[in-house]
Amino acid sequence: MNFERIDWIILIVTLLVVIGYGLYRSTSGKNMEGYFLSDRQLPWWLVLLSIMGTQASAITFLTAPGQAYTDGMRFIQYYFGLPLAMIIICIFFLPYFHQLKLYTAYEFLEKRFDLRTRSLTSFLFLLSRGLSTGISIFAPSLVLHSMLGWDIYWTNIFMGGLLIIYTISGGAKAVAYTQQLQFIIIYSAMFLAGYYAIQSLPDDIGFYDTMQIAGKTGKLNIITGGMSEHGFDWKDKYNIWSGLIGGLFLALSYFGTDQSQVGRYLTSKNITESRWSLLMNGMVKVPLQFLILLIGIFVYVYYIFFSGPVFFNHKTEQQILKTKYANDYKKINNDFTVIQNEKKSVAVLLTKATEQDHISDIKKYRYQLKELDKQSADVRKEVKTLIHEAIPGTDTNDTNYIFLRFVGDTLPNGLIGLIIAIVFLSAWGSIAAALHALASSTMIDFHKRFNWTTSDAASDYKWSRFYTLAWGIFCVLVAQFAYGLGNSLIEAVNILGSLFYGTILGIFLVALMINYVKGKAVFYGALAAEAIVLVIFYMDIISFLWLNVIGAVSVMLFSVCIQMGIHHRKEYA
Repeated sequence: MNFERIDWIILIVTLLVVIGYGLYRSTSGKNMEGYFLSDRQLPWWLVLLSIMGTQASAITFLTAPGQAYTDGMRFIQYYFGLPLAMIIICIFFLPYFHQLKLYTAYEFLEKRFDLRTRSLTSFLFLLSRGLSTGISIFAPSLVLHSMLGWDIYWTNIFMGGLLIIYTISGGAKAVAYTQQLQFIIIYSAMFLAGYYAIQSLPDDIGFYDTMQIAGKTGKLNIITGGMSEHGFDWKDKYNIWSGLIGGLFLALSYFGTDQSQVGRYLTSKNITESRWSLLMNGMVKVPLQFLILLIGIFVYVYYIFFSGPVFFNHKTEQQILKTKYANDYKKINNDFTVIQNEKKSVAVLLTKATEQDHISDIKKYRYQLKELDKQSADVRKEVKTLIHEAIPGTDTNDTNYIFLRFVGDTLPNGLIGLIIAIVFLSAWGSIAAALHALASSTMIDFHKRFNWTTSDAASDYKWSRFYTLAWGIFCVLVAQFAYGLGNSLIEAVNILGSLFYGTILGIFLVALMINYVKGKAVFYGALAAEAIVLVIFYMDIISFLWLNVIGAVSVMLFSVCIQMGIHHRKEYA
């Protein structure tokens, strides 16, 4: 890792400029509406950037390229249901939220059902969002741990402390205006990294050749049907059906019921501004995510022509070289290098055959390249087994480190500092919004709802800041246990959300669609549905995106059945 003084300068200056700008614009009222909702005065374009900044955490930019490197572009299907979800939310959800002048989405549930249904739904949100925010705090800590060798646990505390101070100081308005500047810096730096990956390839390998190689090796698997030799594979994580259906339900829950997002568009001036922000998010999110994943494809092709490491976590690589397994690791690494050199030779031949349109040669070299890809994957599995034996308890999933390793090993000084800065910026924007959502839900749905003593605006403001601090500390504690999750961070967060989002969405769907169902029925229906979701997840019989569908549909079915049972019992009582 070649981190020079210029990188430190760019990193620090970028962070200070963004933070200073956000605090400068944080002139909201010293009350709950100002602290949580920016006095409901933000324009749609700023709300749009805030929505996108909230969902685009450091995890997106840190691990999405690595996800594409290992699994191709098929992760993009995860977002296919999002545009439709934005339309549904604009039509059915937004009118209620704006007409009732809500602070949190869960206030609506008490008006429709009862207090315990509101409290249960808010609790499920707090649990899921608190845990996922802890994982998000872990992401920027991973950067400092991997690239600079800092201790991961102290780094979590350091990063969490900065985030807490930043969040408490500014309020929702500072977060929104900061995300405006973050958005520009983040995407500019990421696209610059992708451009540099293409420019670093051999002179005779251009963008077209890169895409040809990626396509021939199966990395451009944008649309997959999820079919196997035994029929539809329900455990396949990303395919067109899980994306359109499971992704639709997940997006409906995230943008329609998750306070971290609802709180973003409730800051807008009116319902029209909120609709504009959501609809534009539906239009631009998929293309932007596609481009982020495409950077991972560029990195994959880069490492075909310039042999990469057999294991991407540089810190762990250094550790194993100090153990008695060092020679075993070096041998595996040499075997990997031999395969990589063969891949380079075949890739060059494939490129020439494609240029000359030699169909038979294209088929031959494509087959050889795929076989070599499988061999290199087997060697990487072998080295992970060795690392697990040499350093028990260490994280052997290096997907989260692929893009970081590329940045540290290949990008010029200055750009390295900027890339690290965007990881911090994206983390701060999304985590600050999440902490505000956690604090607002705690304050509105529990503190003020169950505190029967009167309080003034100043007292509410102080309590709101206190709950932001408390949730920040909780999320830092969660981050301490995020090391070694076994998934890429972007998968881990989405899996965690899917354990609860279906149930939460189901409660809202009953509230909006099934008028005769009352609070008691939906409360117990939600408990039963959540139990089913957790059992199915534990048994590992279906991919996580479908859990959102199962949870939502189960709540609706159970609620209707329980309500019918209650009605039937009353008739014959």
